[in-house]
Amino acid sequence: MEPSRHPTAHLAVTRDFHAASQGRTVSSVRLKEIPRLPREQREALAAFGARTSWPVGFTIYEQDAEADGVFVMLRGNVVLRSRVSTGRTVVPWVATTGETFGAEGLQPGGHYASHARADEESETLHISGSSFSALMREQPSLALMLVRQLMAERTELIEKFGQHISLTVEQRLIVTLLRMTQRGSDSKSDADAPQTVVPRRLLGELVGATRESISLVLGRLSAADLIRREGSGLVVMDAQRLALRLEHSGHGGIVLYDERSADKGTKPESPGEPGARNNDALSGKSGP
Repeated sequence: MEPSRHPTAHLAVTRDFHAASQGRTVSSVRLKEIPRLPREQREALAAFGARTSWPVGFTIYEQDAEADGVFVMLRGNVVLRSRVSTGRTVVPWVATTGETFGAEGLQPGGHYASHARADEESETLHISGSSFSALMREQPSLALMLVRQLMAERTELIEKFGQHISLTVEQRLIVTLLRMTQRGSDSKSDADAPQTVVPRRLLGELVGATRESISLVLGRLSAADLIRREGSGLVVMDAQRLALRLEHSGHGGIVLYDERSADKGTKPESPGEPGARNNDALSGKSGP
């Protein structure tokens, strides 16, 4: 079976089903592509920023350093890692093509809340605070598009926090796999999109669960031919079946991606699964 490529860009599952075990109807998962700045807007923003290429493993900035402006991803992946009081690290965000990071620099006296490290060979556009002000004056419509992108990413972070509280380890892992494999290229067709290999260590940091819990879930997904191992990473084999597994797990009311649509339908039910409320689920402990 060929692995799925750029899976959720064309995936929109919207149904209702009856959860017999709970005796209620649950709205389905809605899978939409994560909002990203399109190529033409990134090219227009280049007049207001500085392009920089980063080798694999390069630290772009460190946590608590003075921040300035905002970074726009032109290609590659940048992983943000934050230290917590226990000495562990958590990964709140992985910025990829068309997304942003480091927006702490848009506030006066801002400091970076995480480390930023190039996970692969990457290229960024740094728009300083003064350049952002110039962008607002000279190209207000373009500046508004950038602000909308920042707000879309903020919304996703808030939704992700809610999922960490309410979802089981398997559900969080599936959500993360779908998110990671959705990101990665500007290719307009599945044939042109590169195969996405999700590193197991990074997956563990994003899910925020113990090594043992993640290994058990990965074993079940692998046995169902939904994923396969490739080196130290994982490849999604069937994104549609993976999304349906999440939908029928009893938590179909979770909106995974910000749809940014005019549809103002009924708000999905809150799942309220207690399975992820233990310390392991929130620990951030992970392994390779």
